[in-house]
Amino acid sequence: MRTYFVLFVTSLISTLILTRFVRSRAIGWGAVDMPDGKRRIHKTPIPRLGGAAIYFSMLLGLFVLMLLNTLVTQGVESNIRRVLVMIVPATLVFLVGVYDDFNGMRASTKLAFELLATAILYGCGFRIEVVSAPFIGSFDFPALLGFPLTAMWVIGITNAFNLIDGIDGLATGASGFAMLSIFIFSMATGHADVSVISIVLLGGTLGFLRYNFNPATIFLGDSGSLFLGFMAAALSMASAQKSPTLIAIAIPLVTFGLPVAEVGLSIARRFVSGEPIFQSDRRHIHHMLLRRGLNQRQAVIVLYGICALFSLFGIMLLNPQRSFGGLIFLILAIGIVFGVQHLRYDEFGELSYQIKHGVRRRRRVLRVNVRIRRSSDALRQAASSAELSEALTAVFEASDFDGVRLEIADPEVIVRMCEPVSGWRVHDDSATALWRWQREGLNVPDLARSHQYWSLRVPLTDHGRRSLGVITFYHSLASEDLAANLTQVCGAMRGDLIAAIERLCDREPALAHPHAAFQPGKVIRNFAN
Repeated sequence: MRTYFVLFVTSLISTLILTRFVRSRAIGWGAVDMPDGKRRIHKTPIPRLGGAAIYFSMLLGLFVLMLLNTLVTQGVESNIRRVLVMIVPATLVFLVGVYDDFNGMRASTKLAFELLATAILYGCGFRIEVVSAPFIGSFDFPALLGFPLTAMWVIGITNAFNLIDGIDGLATGASGFAMLSIFIFSMATGHADVSVISIVLLGGTLGFLRYNFNPATIFLGDSGSLFLGFMAAALSMASAQKSPTLIAIAIPLVTFGLPVAEVGLSIARRFVSGEPIFQSDRRHIHHMLLRRGLNQRQAVIVLYGICALFSLFGIMLLNPQRSFGGLIFLILAIGIVFGVQHLRYDEFGELSYQIKHGVRRRRRVLRVNVRIRRSSDALRQAASSAELSEALTAVFEASDFDGVRLEIADPEVIVRMCEPVSGWRVHDDSATALWRWQREGLNVPDLARSHQYWSLRVPLTDHGRRSLGVITFYHSLASEDLAANLTQVCGAMRGDLIAAIERLCDREPALAHPHAAFQPGKVIRNFAN
Protein backbone atom coordinates (compact mmCIF):
# COMPACT_ATOMS: atom_id res chain seq x y z
CA MET A 1 0.00 0.00 0.00
CA ARG A 2 2.98 2.32 0.46
CA THR A 3 3.53 2.40 -3.28
CA TYR A 4 -0.06 3.39 -3.91
CA PHE A 5 0.17 6.08 -1.24
CA VAL A 6 3.34 7.50 -2.82
CA LEU A 7 1.70 7.55 -6.26
CA PHE A 8 -1.42 9.21 -4.86
CA VAL A 9 0.55 11.96 -3.11
CA THR A 10 2.80 12.48 -6.14
CA SER A 11 -0.20 12.91 -8.43
CA LEU A 12 -1.99 15.16 -5.95
CA ILE A 13 0.94 17.56 -5.51
CA SER A 14 1.91 17.60 -9.17
CA THR A 15 -1.69 18.43 -10.17
CA LEU A 16 -1.82 21.28 -7.67
CA ILE A 17 1.30 22.75 -9.28
CA LEU A 18 0.45 21.98 -12.91
CA THR A 19 -3.08 23.38 -12.61
CA ARG A 20 -1.77 26.81 -11.60
CA PHE A 21 0.57 26.79 -14.60
CA VAL A 22 -2.11 25.59 -17.04
CA ARG A 23 -4.59 28.15 -15.69
CA SER A 24 -2.24 31.06 -16.34
CA ARG A 25 -1.19 29.79 -19.76
CA ALA A 26 -4.73 28.94 -20.91
CA ILE A 27 -5.72 32.59 -20.62
CA GLY A 28 -2.80 33.66 -22.76
CA TRP A 29 -3.42 30.87 -25.28
CA GLY A 30 -7.10 31.78 -25.60
CA ALA A 31 -8.57 28.57 -24.14
CA VAL A 32 -11.26 30.44 -22.22
CA ASP A 33 -14.89 29.50 -21.62
CA MET A 34 -17.07 32.56 -22.18
CA PRO A 35 -20.48 32.86 -20.46
CA ASP A 36 -23.44 32.86 -22.85
CA GLY A 37 -26.39 33.30 -20.50
CA LYS A 38 -27.85 29.99 -21.71
CA ARG A 39 -26.22 26.62 -21.08
CA ARG A 40 -23.08 28.13 -19.52
CA ILE A 41 -24.16 29.47 -16.16
CA HIS A 42 -20.89 31.07 -14.98
CA LYS A 43 -20.80 34.88 -14.95
CA THR A 44 -17.19 35.64 -15.95
CA PRO A 45 -14.74 34.14 -18.48
CA ILE A 46 -13.05 31.04 -17.01
CA PRO A 47 -9.98 29.30 -18.50
CA ARG A 48 -10.48 25.69 -19.50
CA LEU A 49 -7.88 23.08 -20.52
CA GLY A 50 -7.74 21.75 -16.95
CA GLY A 51 -7.57 18.21 -18.30
CA ALA A 52 -3.96 18.88 -19.30
CA ALA A 53 -2.90 19.12 -15.65
CA ILE A 54 -4.55 15.79 -14.80
CA TYR A 55 -3.17 14.06 -17.91
CA PHE A 56 0.44 15.10 -17.32
CA SER A 57 0.22 14.35 -13.60
CA MET A 58 -0.87 10.83 -14.56
CA LEU A 59 2.19 10.44 -16.80
CA LEU A 60 4.40 11.78 -14.02
CA GLY A 61 2.91 9.30 -11.57
CA LEU A 62 3.61 6.39 -13.92
CA PHE A 63 7.17 7.67 -14.41
CA VAL A 64 7.71 7.77 -10.64
CA LEU A 65 6.41 4.21 -10.41
CA MET A 66 9.12 3.06 -12.80
CA LEU A 67 11.73 4.56 -10.45
CA LEU A 68 10.44 2.48 -7.55
CA ASN A 69 11.50 -1.11 -7.09
CA THR A 70 8.41 -2.68 -5.54
CA LEU A 71 6.09 -5.58 -6.20
CA VAL A 72 3.57 -3.13 -7.63
CA THR A 73 6.19 -1.90 -10.11
CA GLN A 74 6.94 -5.45 -11.16
CA GLY A 75 3.24 -6.19 -11.58
CA VAL A 76 2.77 -3.19 -13.82
CA GLU A 77 5.91 -3.96 -15.84
CA SER A 78 4.63 -7.47 -16.50
CA ASN A 79 1.43 -5.92 -17.88
CA ILE A 80 3.00 -2.94 -19.63
CA ARG A 81 1.20 -3.83 -22.87
CA ARG A 82 -2.20 -3.48 -21.13
CA VAL A 83 -1.11 -0.14 -19.72
CA LEU A 84 -0.10 1.15 -23.15
CA VAL A 85 -3.33 -0.16 -24.68
CA MET A 86 -5.23 2.10 -22.29
CA ILE A 87 -2.89 5.11 -22.40
CA VAL A 88 -2.51 5.39 -26.19
CA PRO A 89 -6.21 5.69 -27.14
CA ALA A 90 -6.80 7.82 -24.04
CA THR A 91 -4.09 10.18 -25.29
CA LEU A 92 -5.94 10.39 -28.63
CA VAL A 93 -9.16 11.34 -26.84
CA PHE A 94 -7.25 13.85 -24.71
CA LEU A 95 -5.76 15.54 -27.80
CA VAL A 96 -9.21 15.71 -29.40
CA GLY A 97 -10.44 17.44 -26.24
CA VAL A 98 -7.50 19.86 -26.32
CA TYR A 99 -8.29 20.82 -29.90
CA ASP A 100 -11.95 21.30 -28.96
CA ASP A 101 -10.98 23.52 -26.03
CA PHE A 102 -9.09 25.82 -28.38
CA ASN A 103 -11.02 25.74 -31.64
CA GLY A 104 -14.23 23.84 -31.09
CA MET A 105 -15.06 20.62 -32.91
CA ARG A 106 -18.25 19.22 -34.39
CA ALA A 107 -19.90 16.49 -32.36
CA SER A 108 -19.74 14.07 -35.28
CA THR A 109 -15.96 14.56 -35.60
CA LYS A 110 -15.43 13.94 -31.89
CA LEU A 111 -17.57 10.83 -32.15
CA ALA A 112 -15.43 9.56 -35.04
CA PHE A 113 -12.24 9.91 -32.97
CA GLU A 114 -13.94 8.25 -29.99
CA LEU A 115 -14.87 5.33 -32.24
CA LEU A 116 -11.26 5.10 -33.40
CA ALA A 117 -10.02 5.05 -29.80
CA THR A 118 -12.60 2.38 -28.95
CA ALA A 119 -11.51 0.30 -31.93
CA ILE A 120 -7.94 0.34 -30.58
CA LEU A 121 -9.18 -0.94 -27.21
CA TYR A 122 -11.32 -3.59 -28.86
CA GLY A 123 -8.56 -4.75 -31.17
CA CYS A 124 -6.24 -5.22 -28.20
CA GLY A 125 -8.67 -7.39 -26.27
CA PHE A 126 -10.64 -4.88 -24.18
CA ARG A 127 -14.15 -5.85 -25.10
CA ILE A 128 -17.60 -6.73 -23.73
CA GLU A 129 -18.63 -10.25 -24.58
CA VAL A 130 -20.62 -11.36 -21.53
CA VAL A 131 -23.38 -9.53 -19.63
CA SER A 132 -24.88 -10.68 -16.35
CA ALA A 133 -28.24 -9.66 -14.85
CA PRO A 134 -29.54 -10.44 -11.34
CA PHE A 135 -32.09 -13.30 -11.16
CA ILE A 136 -31.57 -14.07 -14.87
CA GLY A 137 -27.96 -15.11 -15.35
CA SER A 138 -25.28 -14.31 -17.89
CA PHE A 139 -25.49 -13.88 -21.65
CA ASP A 140 -22.68 -14.61 -24.09
CA PHE A 141 -22.82 -12.29 -27.07
CA PRO A 142 -21.53 -13.30 -30.50
CA ALA A 143 -18.44 -11.59 -31.87
CA LEU A 144 -20.63 -9.60 -34.27
CA LEU A 145 -22.18 -7.77 -31.31
CA GLY A 146 -18.96 -7.44 -29.34
CA PHE A 147 -17.76 -4.20 -30.92
CA PRO A 148 -21.16 -2.39 -30.89
CA LEU A 149 -21.58 -3.24 -27.20
CA THR A 150 -18.03 -2.16 -26.40
CA ALA A 151 -18.45 1.08 -28.37
CA MET A 152 -21.77 1.77 -26.66
CA TRP A 153 -20.14 1.37 -23.26
CA VAL A 154 -16.95 3.33 -23.93
CA ILE A 155 -18.51 6.18 -25.91
CA GLY A 156 -21.51 6.32 -23.57
CA ILE A 157 -19.40 6.61 -20.42
CA THR A 158 -16.96 9.03 -22.09
CA ASN A 159 -19.72 11.44 -23.03
CA ALA A 160 -21.62 10.87 -19.80
CA PHE A 161 -18.82 12.49 -17.80
CA ASN A 162 -18.69 15.27 -20.37
CA LEU A 163 -22.46 15.74 -20.01
CA ILE A 164 -22.39 16.31 -16.25
CA ASP A 165 -19.60 18.89 -16.55
CA GLY A 166 -22.09 21.72 -16.22
CA ILE A 167 -21.45 23.21 -12.79
CA ASP A 168 -18.26 23.78 -10.82
CA GLY A 169 -16.61 20.62 -9.55
CA LEU A 170 -19.30 18.12 -10.53
CA ALA A 171 -17.51 16.14 -13.25
CA THR A 172 -14.23 16.27 -11.33
CA GLY A 173 -15.80 15.00 -8.12
CA ALA A 174 -17.81 12.30 -9.91
CA SER A 175 -14.59 11.16 -11.62
CA GLY A 176 -12.89 11.00 -8.22
CA PHE A 177 -15.60 8.72 -6.82
CA ALA A 178 -15.39 6.56 -9.95
CA MET A 179 -11.60 6.21 -9.69
CA LEU A 180 -11.83 5.36 -5.99
CA SER A 181 -14.35 2.61 -6.73
CA ILE A 182 -12.28 1.25 -9.62
CA PHE A 183 -9.21 1.19 -7.34
CA ILE A 184 -11.08 -0.88 -4.76
CA PHE A 185 -12.44 -3.25 -7.43
CA SER A 186 -9.05 -3.72 -9.07
CA MET A 187 -7.42 -4.40 -5.71
CA ALA A 188 -10.09 -7.03 -4.99
CA THR A 189 -9.62 -8.70 -8.38
CA GLY A 190 -5.81 -8.45 -8.48
CA HIS A 191 -5.23 -6.03 -11.37
CA ALA A 192 -2.17 -4.04 -10.28
CA ASP A 193 -2.00 -2.02 -13.52
CA VAL A 194 -5.58 -0.80 -13.13
CA SER A 195 -4.99 -0.04 -9.45
CA VAL A 196 -1.98 2.13 -10.28
CA ILE A 197 -3.68 4.16 -12.99
CA SER A 198 -6.86 4.64 -10.96
CA ILE A 199 -5.03 5.79 -7.80
CA VAL A 200 -2.95 8.22 -9.85
CA LEU A 201 -6.07 9.65 -11.47
CA LEU A 202 -7.75 9.83 -8.07
CA GLY A 203 -4.92 12.01 -6.81
CA GLY A 204 -5.13 14.11 -9.97
CA THR A 205 -8.86 14.75 -9.66
CA LEU A 206 -8.59 15.69 -5.98
CA GLY A 207 -5.70 18.05 -6.70
CA PHE A 208 -7.59 19.68 -9.55
CA LEU A 209 -10.74 19.97 -7.43
CA ARG A 210 -8.89 22.53 -5.30
CA TYR A 211 -9.26 24.98 -8.22
CA ASN A 212 -12.43 23.57 -9.80
CA PHE A 213 -14.79 23.64 -6.80
CA ASN A 214 -17.19 26.56 -6.68
CA PRO A 215 -16.22 29.27 -7.33
CA ALA A 216 -14.07 27.61 -9.98
CA THR A 217 -11.02 29.38 -11.37
CA ILE A 218 -10.46 26.78 -14.11
CA PHE A 219 -12.63 24.21 -15.89
CA LEU A 220 -11.83 20.67 -16.95
CA GLY A 221 -12.78 21.45 -20.53
CA ASP A 222 -13.38 18.66 -23.00
CA SER A 223 -9.72 17.74 -22.62
CA GLY A 224 -10.47 16.73 -19.04
CA SER A 225 -14.04 15.44 -19.09
CA LEU A 226 -13.59 13.29 -22.21
CA PHE A 227 -10.22 11.97 -20.99
CA LEU A 228 -11.53 11.06 -17.53
CA GLY A 229 -14.68 9.50 -18.99
CA PHE A 230 -12.67 7.42 -21.46
CA MET A 231 -10.26 6.28 -18.75
CA ALA A 232 -13.14 5.30 -16.48
CA ALA A 233 -14.66 3.16 -19.24
CA ALA A 234 -11.33 1.58 -20.20
CA LEU A 235 -10.29 0.88 -16.61
CA SER A 236 -13.64 -0.70 -15.80
CA MET A 237 -13.24 -3.10 -18.75
CA ALA A 238 -9.62 -3.83 -17.79
CA SER A 239 -10.55 -4.68 -14.20
CA ALA A 240 -13.44 -6.82 -15.48
CA GLN A 241 -11.22 -9.20 -17.43
CA LYS A 242 -11.10 -12.67 -15.87
CA SER A 243 -13.61 -11.52 -13.25
CA PRO A 244 -17.09 -12.88 -12.44
CA THR A 245 -19.65 -11.45 -14.84
CA LEU A 246 -21.57 -9.66 -12.09
CA ILE A 247 -18.41 -7.80 -11.08
CA ALA A 248 -17.48 -7.26 -14.73
CA ILE A 249 -20.64 -5.43 -15.72
CA ALA A 250 -22.87 -4.57 -12.77
CA ILE A 251 -20.26 -2.93 -10.57
CA PRO A 252 -19.01 -0.39 -13.14
CA LEU A 253 -22.60 0.33 -14.16
CA VAL A 254 -23.60 1.10 -10.57
CA THR A 255 -20.38 2.97 -9.83
CA PHE A 256 -20.96 5.37 -12.73
CA GLY A 257 -24.57 5.73 -11.62
CA LEU A 258 -24.83 9.52 -11.78
CA PRO A 259 -23.40 10.03 -15.29
CA VAL A 260 -25.24 6.95 -16.58
CA ALA A 261 -28.51 8.20 -15.10
CA GLU A 262 -27.88 11.63 -16.63
CA VAL A 263 -27.42 10.15 -20.09
CA GLY A 264 -30.49 7.94 -19.72
CA LEU A 265 -32.67 10.79 -18.48
CA SER A 266 -31.45 13.16 -21.20
CA ILE A 267 -32.22 10.68 -23.97
CA ALA A 268 -35.57 9.70 -22.46
CA ARG A 269 -36.90 13.21 -21.84
CA ARG A 270 -35.80 14.47 -25.27
CA PHE A 271 -37.44 11.46 -26.89
CA VAL A 272 -40.66 12.03 -24.93
CA SER A 273 -40.76 15.75 -25.80
CA GLY A 274 -39.87 15.13 -29.46
CA GLU A 275 -36.65 17.17 -29.28
CA PRO A 276 -33.37 16.18 -30.98
CA ILE A 277 -31.60 13.57 -28.86
CA PHE A 278 -28.20 15.26 -29.04
CA GLN A 279 -29.39 18.84 -28.60
CA SER A 280 -27.86 20.57 -25.59
CA ASP A 281 -30.13 22.25 -23.06
CA ARG A 282 -30.35 23.44 -19.46
CA ARG A 283 -32.49 20.65 -18.06
CA HIS A 284 -29.83 18.31 -16.73
CA ILE A 285 -29.96 17.03 -13.17
CA HIS A 286 -27.75 19.81 -11.81
CA HIS A 287 -29.80 22.44 -13.65
CA MET A 288 -33.01 21.10 -12.13
CA LEU A 289 -31.47 21.25 -8.65
CA LEU A 290 -30.54 24.87 -9.26
CA ARG A 291 -34.14 25.56 -10.30
CA ARG A 292 -35.32 24.05 -7.03
CA GLY A 293 -33.48 26.87 -5.22
CA LEU A 294 -30.09 25.31 -4.47
CA ASN A 295 -26.93 27.24 -5.22
CA GLN A 296 -24.03 25.63 -7.08
CA ARG A 297 -22.22 24.47 -3.96
CA GLN A 298 -25.34 22.93 -2.46
CA ALA A 299 -26.23 21.20 -5.72
CA VAL A 300 -22.72 19.76 -6.10
CA ILE A 301 -22.68 18.52 -2.50
CA VAL A 302 -26.04 16.78 -3.01
CA LEU A 303 -24.73 15.13 -6.19
CA TYR A 304 -21.50 14.15 -4.43
CA GLY A 305 -23.67 12.36 -1.88
CA ILE A 306 -25.46 10.54 -4.68
CA CYS A 307 -22.11 9.55 -6.24
CA ALA A 308 -20.95 8.26 -2.85
CA LEU A 309 -24.10 6.13 -2.52
CA PHE A 310 -23.65 4.70 -5.99
CA SER A 311 -20.01 3.88 -5.20
CA LEU A 312 -21.02 2.27 -1.91
CA PHE A 313 -23.64 0.11 -3.62
CA GLY A 314 -21.06 -0.83 -6.25
CA ILE A 315 -18.64 -1.95 -3.57
CA MET A 316 -21.40 -3.94 -1.89
CA LEU A 317 -21.87 -5.84 -5.16
CA LEU A 318 -18.51 -7.49 -4.49
CA ASN A 319 -20.62 -9.79 -2.31
CA PRO A 320 -20.95 -12.92 -4.46
CA GLN A 321 -24.57 -13.60 -3.51
CA ARG A 322 -26.70 -12.92 -6.58
CA SER A 323 -29.88 -12.27 -4.57
CA PHE A 324 -28.05 -9.53 -2.70
CA GLY A 325 -27.17 -7.90 -6.02
CA GLY A 326 -30.81 -8.02 -7.08
CA LEU A 327 -31.84 -6.25 -3.87
CA ILE A 328 -29.30 -3.48 -4.54
CA PHE A 329 -30.63 -2.95 -8.06
CA LEU A 330 -34.19 -2.81 -6.70
CA ILE A 331 -33.21 -0.15 -4.14
CA LEU A 332 -31.40 1.86 -6.81
CA ALA A 333 -34.37 1.68 -9.17
CA ILE A 334 -36.74 2.94 -6.47
CA GLY A 335 -34.29 5.71 -5.57
CA ILE A 336 -33.95 6.84 -9.20
CA VAL A 337 -37.72 6.95 -9.67
CA PHE A 338 -38.14 8.95 -6.48
CA GLY A 339 -35.32 11.31 -7.49
CA VAL A 340 -36.78 11.93 -10.95
CA GLN A 341 -40.15 12.76 -9.40
CA HIS A 342 -38.46 15.16 -6.98
CA LEU A 343 -36.73 16.97 -9.86
CA ARG A 344 -40.13 17.63 -11.49
CA TYR A 345 -39.29 17.14 -15.12
CA ASP A 346 -42.22 18.30 -17.22
CA GLU A 347 -41.64 15.49 -19.72
CA PHE A 348 -41.84 12.73 -17.12
CA GLY A 349 -44.71 14.42 -15.31
CA GLU A 350 -46.77 14.35 -18.49
CA LEU A 351 -45.66 10.79 -19.27
CA SER A 352 -46.67 9.67 -15.78
CA TYR A 353 -50.06 11.34 -16.22
CA GLN A 354 -50.58 9.66 -19.58
CA ILE A 355 -49.66 6.24 -18.22
CA LYS A 356 -51.83 6.70 -15.14
CA HIS A 357 -54.89 7.86 -17.05
CA GLY A 358 -54.15 6.23 -20.38
CA VAL A 359 -55.96 2.90 -19.98
CA ARG A 360 -59.07 4.39 -18.42
CA ARG A 361 -59.20 7.19 -20.99
CA ARG A 362 -58.72 4.79 -23.91
CA ARG A 363 -61.70 2.76 -22.75
CA ARG A 364 -63.76 5.91 -22.36
CA VAL A 365 -62.69 7.20 -25.79
CA LEU A 366 -63.57 3.87 -27.39
CA ARG A 367 -66.95 3.76 -25.67
CA VAL A 368 -67.86 7.34 -26.59
CA ASN A 369 -66.81 7.12 -30.22
CA VAL A 370 -68.51 3.78 -30.80
CA ARG A 371 -71.76 5.25 -29.44
CA ILE A 372 -71.34 8.33 -31.65
CA ARG A 373 -70.87 6.13 -34.71
CA ARG A 374 -73.98 4.11 -33.87
CA SER A 375 -76.04 7.24 -33.23
CA SER A 376 -74.85 8.76 -36.51
CA ASP A 377 -76.72 6.04 -38.41
CA ALA A 378 -80.00 7.57 -37.24
CA LEU A 379 -78.77 10.98 -38.39
CA ARG A 380 -78.14 9.65 -41.90
CA GLN A 381 -81.61 8.11 -42.01
CA ALA A 382 -83.60 11.08 -40.59
CA ALA A 383 -86.69 11.59 -42.76
CA SER A 384 -88.25 14.54 -40.90
CA SER A 385 -87.23 17.45 -38.73
CA ALA A 386 -88.54 15.59 -35.69
CA GLU A 387 -86.38 12.56 -36.51
CA LEU A 388 -83.43 14.85 -37.11
CA SER A 389 -83.93 16.38 -33.68
CA GLU A 390 -84.13 12.93 -32.06
CA ALA A 391 -81.05 11.76 -33.95
CA LEU A 392 -79.05 14.81 -32.87
CA THR A 393 -80.11 14.28 -29.27
CA ALA A 394 -79.01 10.64 -29.41
CA VAL A 395 -75.64 11.60 -30.94
CA PHE A 396 -74.78 14.20 -28.32
CA GLU A 397 -76.06 12.19 -25.37
CA ALA A 398 -73.59 9.52 -26.51
CA SER A 399 -70.78 12.10 -26.59
CA ASP A 400 -69.18 13.88 -23.65
CA PHE A 401 -70.11 17.38 -24.81
CA ASP A 402 -72.00 19.45 -22.25
CA GLY A 403 -74.06 21.36 -24.75
CA VAL A 404 -74.65 21.88 -28.47
CA ARG A 405 -76.20 24.78 -30.35
CA LEU A 406 -77.29 24.39 -33.99
CA GLU A 407 -78.28 27.47 -35.97
CA ILE A 408 -79.80 27.26 -39.46
CA ALA A 409 -79.44 30.50 -41.41
CA ASP A 410 -81.30 29.84 -44.67
CA PRO A 411 -84.80 31.44 -44.57
CA GLU A 412 -86.33 28.63 -46.64
CA VAL A 413 -84.85 26.04 -44.34
CA ILE A 414 -86.15 27.96 -41.34
CA VAL A 415 -89.70 27.84 -42.70
CA ARG A 416 -89.49 24.12 -43.33
CA MET A 417 -87.66 23.22 -40.11
CA CYS A 418 -89.56 25.32 -37.54
CA GLU A 419 -91.91 22.61 -36.40
CA PRO A 420 -92.94 22.85 -32.73
CA VAL A 421 -92.87 19.09 -32.13
CA SER A 422 -89.27 18.83 -33.30
CA GLY A 423 -87.88 21.24 -30.73
CA TRP A 424 -86.87 23.91 -33.22
CA ARG A 425 -87.28 27.58 -32.38
CA VAL A 426 -86.88 30.83 -34.25
CA HIS A 427 -84.16 33.00 -32.75
CA ASP A 428 -85.55 36.19 -31.33
CA ASP A 429 -83.39 38.80 -33.07
CA SER A 430 -82.06 37.13 -36.22
CA ALA A 431 -83.31 35.27 -39.23
CA THR A 432 -82.11 31.88 -37.93
CA ALA A 433 -83.71 28.74 -36.64
CA LEU A 434 -82.18 27.37 -33.46
CA TRP A 435 -81.93 23.87 -32.03
CA ARG A 436 -80.25 23.50 -28.68
CA TRP A 437 -79.25 20.51 -26.59
CA GLN A 438 -77.86 20.60 -23.06
CA ARG A 439 -76.82 17.68 -20.89
CA GLU A 440 -79.48 16.65 -18.41
CA GLY A 441 -78.94 18.09 -14.95
CA LEU A 442 -76.73 20.93 -16.21
CA ASN A 443 -78.30 24.08 -14.80
CA VAL A 444 -76.61 26.78 -16.91
CA PRO A 445 -78.96 29.29 -18.59
CA ASP A 446 -76.60 30.18 -21.44
CA LEU A 447 -73.43 28.19 -22.10
CA ALA A 448 -72.31 30.72 -24.71
CA ARG A 449 -71.98 33.42 -22.04
CA SER A 450 -70.42 31.24 -19.35
CA HIS A 451 -66.68 31.52 -18.72
CA GLN A 452 -66.56 27.92 -17.45
CA TYR A 453 -66.92 26.33 -20.88
CA TRP A 454 -64.86 26.30 -24.04
CA SER A 455 -66.60 26.23 -27.39
CA LEU A 456 -65.89 24.80 -30.84
CA ARG A 457 -67.72 26.54 -33.69
CA VAL A 458 -68.07 24.51 -36.92
CA PRO A 459 -69.60 26.08 -40.08
CA LEU A 460 -72.12 24.12 -42.15
CA THR A 461 -71.83 24.64 -45.93
CA ASP A 462 -73.27 22.67 -48.84
CA HIS A 463 -71.35 21.53 -51.91
CA GLY A 464 -71.90 24.90 -53.53
CA ARG A 465 -70.25 26.52 -50.53
CA ARG A 466 -73.56 28.06 -49.55
CA SER A 467 -73.76 28.65 -45.81
CA LEU A 468 -76.49 26.62 -44.16
CA GLY A 469 -75.60 27.71 -40.63
CA VAL A 470 -73.25 26.78 -37.82
CA ILE A 471 -73.05 24.21 -35.03
CA THR A 472 -71.29 25.04 -31.76
CA PHE A 473 -70.10 22.51 -29.18
CA TYR A 474 -69.52 23.30 -25.49
CA HIS A 475 -67.38 21.45 -22.95
CA SER A 476 -66.56 22.29 -19.34
CA LEU A 477 -63.06 23.56 -18.61
CA ALA A 478 -63.10 21.60 -15.36
CA SER A 479 -64.04 18.27 -16.96
CA GLU A 480 -61.73 15.52 -18.12
CA ASP A 481 -60.17 15.64 -21.56
CA LEU A 482 -62.72 15.39 -24.34
CA ALA A 483 -63.12 11.76 -25.39
CA ALA A 484 -65.08 12.45 -28.58
CA ASN A 485 -63.03 12.26 -31.76
CA LEU A 486 -63.12 15.84 -33.09
CA THR A 487 -61.97 14.67 -36.51
CA GLN A 488 -65.03 12.46 -36.68
CA VAL A 489 -67.33 15.17 -35.29
CA CYS A 490 -66.06 17.87 -37.66
CA GLY A 491 -65.77 15.48 -40.58
CA ALA A 492 -68.14 12.55 -41.01
CA MET A 493 -70.84 13.71 -38.57
CA ARG A 494 -70.78 17.24 -39.98
CA GLY A 495 -71.22 15.83 -43.47
CA ASP A 496 -74.15 13.69 -42.31
CA LEU A 497 -75.79 16.73 -40.70
CA ILE A 498 -75.39 18.86 -43.85
CA ALA A 499 -76.83 16.06 -45.98
CA ALA A 500 -79.79 15.67 -43.60
CA ILE A 501 -80.58 19.41 -43.70
CA GLU A 502 -80.42 19.50 -47.50
CA ARG A 503 -82.49 16.34 -47.78
CA LEU A 504 -85.23 17.62 -45.47
CA CYS A 505 -85.30 21.00 -47.18
CA ASP A 506 -85.94 19.30 -50.50
CA ARG A 507 -88.44 16.73 -49.26
CA GLU A 508 -90.57 18.40 -46.56
CA PRO A 509 -93.41 20.70 -47.67
CA ALA A 510 -93.97 23.94 -45.83
CA LEU A 511 -96.01 23.18 -42.72
CA ALA A 512 -99.15 25.06 -41.81
CA HIS A 513 -98.13 26.27 -38.39
CA PRO A 514 -97.67 29.76 -36.99
CA HIS A 515 -94.15 30.07 -38.52
CA ALA A 516 -95.10 29.02 -42.03
CA ALA A 517 -95.60 32.65 -43.00
CA PHE A 518 -92.13 33.56 -41.75
CA GLN A 519 -90.32 36.18 -43.76
CA PRO A 520 -86.81 37.55 -43.17
CA GLY A 521 -87.02 40.53 -40.85
CA LYS A 522 -90.28 39.34 -39.25
CA VAL A 523 -89.00 37.03 -36.55
CA ILE A 524 -91.65 35.63 -34.20
CA ARG A 525 -90.85 35.88 -30.49
CA ASN A 526 -91.21 32.29 -29.31
CA PHE A 527 -87.58 31.38 -28.61
CA ALA A 528 -87.41 29.76 -25.18
CA ASN A 529 -84.32 29.18 -23.02
